[in-house]
This record gives sequence, C-alpha cells and structure tokens, in this order.
Amino acid sequence: MTTEYWDAAATDFDEAADHGLRDPSVRAAWAARLRSWLPREPGDVLDVGCGTGSLSLLAAEQGHRVTGVDSSPRMAERARAKLAAAGETADVLVGDAAEPPVGERRFDVVLARHVLWLLPDPGRALANWAALLRPGGRLVLIEGRWGESERVGIPADDLTRLLAPVAARTQVEHLAHDPRLWGRPVDDERYALVAHPARPARHKEIVDVHLILRRGGDVLLGRRVDTGYADGLLHAPSGHLEEGEDVRAAVVREAWEEVGVELDPGLLRVALVMQHRAPDSAARIGWFFEADVAEGCGEPVNREPHKCSQLGWFPLDGLPDDMVAYCRAALDAYRRGERFVLHLHESGDGIGYAPGAPSRAVALPPSSRT
Repeated sequence: MTTEYWDAAATDFDEAADHGLRDPSVRAAWAARLRSWLPREPGDVLDVGCGTGSLSLLAAEQGHRVTGVDSSPRMAERARAKLAAAGETADVLVGDAAEPPVGERRFDVVLARHVLWLLPDPGRALANWAALLRPGGRLVLIEGRWGESERVGIPADDLTRLLAPVAARTQVEHLAHDPRLWGRPVDDERYALVAHPARPARHKEIVDVHLILRRGGDVLLGRRVDTGYADGLLHAPSGHLEEGEDVRAAVVREAWEEVGVELDPGLLRVALVMQHRAPDSAARIGWFFEADVAEGCGEPVNREPHKCSQLGWFPLDGLPDDMVAYCRAALDAYRRGERFVLHLHESGDGIGYAPGAPSRAVALPPSSRT
C-alpha cells in the first residue's frame, strides 16, 4: 500500500471504531490496555505508523512524551491536529515506520499497531526498533490475522519467532475476546505482544594513546599518509593499546616506534583523557600524555616515513587548521587547562578540523575535592 493510498484513506480513517476511538467505551478500553502495556512512570514513546494519532494521544494523556511517525503526510497532519485539539504536545514526523527518522534519539517504548504486517521485511524493522530502545525498554506490538475472504496479518506464533533474535522475553495478550476494543465482536486473531529486548552486550571501546611532545611553546605534529584514515592531516604521535599493555607503556612504545624518542615513564604526565568518535564510527578512549624534549628524551625523527610525510613543530597557541578534528580539539582543551573531554562526531561531520563548524568538544569538570 502506497503513501498515496494512506493519504486518501486519512479522510475517513477515524470512522472505524478502533481507529478514531470516538466511542467513549472503545476509547476507555484502549486507554486501560495501553496503561497496562506502557511503563508506570512517564517515558519516551515512539509510535511508529501512528496513523491519525489515536494511540499517541492516549499515551500523551497518560503522561508520556510521544513521538509519532507515519509515512503519510495526511495521516501525520491529522495526528498533529488531534493532539493539538486535546491540548497535548507531541512530535509527529513523516517518515518510514521501518526506519524512523529520529536520529540518535532513544526511547523507553516503541509502539506499533497493525503496522508490522504491512512492511516488506518485518524482521529488519523489529531489529531497527529494538535498536532505538534504551536499556530496559520494550516493544509494544498490536497485531493479528483478520479478513473475511482472505486472511492477512501476522499470527502471534510467527511474530514471537521473528522476535527471537532481539527479545529476551515476550508476553502475548489475546484481544479478540474483548469487543469493546473493536466496537463489535470479532472472531479472528488479535493480540498485543510486549517484548523486552535482550540486554545489550557489555560496552567495549578501543583505547588509544597520544603524545603531546613539547619544545617550549611548540608541539610536535606529523602529517599522515597512506594510512587509510585522515591522510593529509596533521596529528600528534599516537597508536592503539596492545594486549597486555598499560597506557603508559603504550605511549612509551609508540613514541619510540614513530618519532624515535625515549620517554622516561617516571617523567610522563597525563595531560588529558578524551572519549572521541569519528563520523559514523564507534567511540574510543584516548589518553594524551605530556613530555618535553628538555627532559632528555631526545630530538624526534620520522621513523615511519611510509605513514608520515612531514614531522614538524607548531605553536600550541597558533595551531594549524589542517589537523585531525579530535586531535585539534584535544590540544585546544589542553591549552585551556581542561583535563576530561568528550568529542563525539555526528553523522556527516568531517574528520578534519573545520574552522567555524560546530564544536563537538564538551569539557567535563574534574572533582573540586582536594
């Protein structure tokens, strides 16, 4: 069924008793069921395939913060009008229910009524919806199998199997026996399935180390080449933690391998800790250590010309623009005396520093206790 079909259907969609919920007894029946499926405390609810917003409105009236998504602009328009007329606020978006256009937002509940059976790949949609949930969130799926000459829909057993890859537990509540929900008796299969996704795996991040090597007011930077990441941009000497290494041992090793300086571990100082994320990549933790050539580590030399085309000193208070963005942000934070920083790129950001672009750096204050 196309967007044009649903746009045309929006005009009289609410005339069906279980769509518009205009009958007080039907509305009360759905409100009671919804209250039992949603969390007791107010939460963020994503209503996918929200239609004219009848369930969105019930959820909003129960104190939840609602976002609706529908592929039909006319349906979305009517949902906004219905919520506004009732004095409720909700964000109603036009978009694909299978891939809701909500960006990085996460929800306590993803709600869908009579939507999944219409999608070309229900399993993929379920995986997408589960990924939008916060830890402890749930899917509330109202589906069934109905029709007179030819039955359509998804039987509860089939939906339970589809949920197996993403759900730790499911609970099916059969609804066909309650005519108040439908405004009439029904003799087909109708149910609600509440699914609690499996607890996500324990979070893991790569750890990398960086050297802020100083000579007076200057810092050492190298221009990356043929590495496959940020080639052509300047960056501090750096590398990844290897199995069994601690961060101090790793920066000592990387300093020798990349720029031929022998760091005294006892003289190394932690300059900055940053959680950083490149565009469309996983986050990682970066430890930035400070050392000075005046402390006897020796003058640096380019020991990896196949990865570094230029090694040079640059003023800390006048850093060049052609740098890796998170490294530039780290050195700027270090110069300001900040010690704990988040730098998490958003999708579409560039890897390189861009003057005038939105800053992704967020300084986290250290403890004030001495």
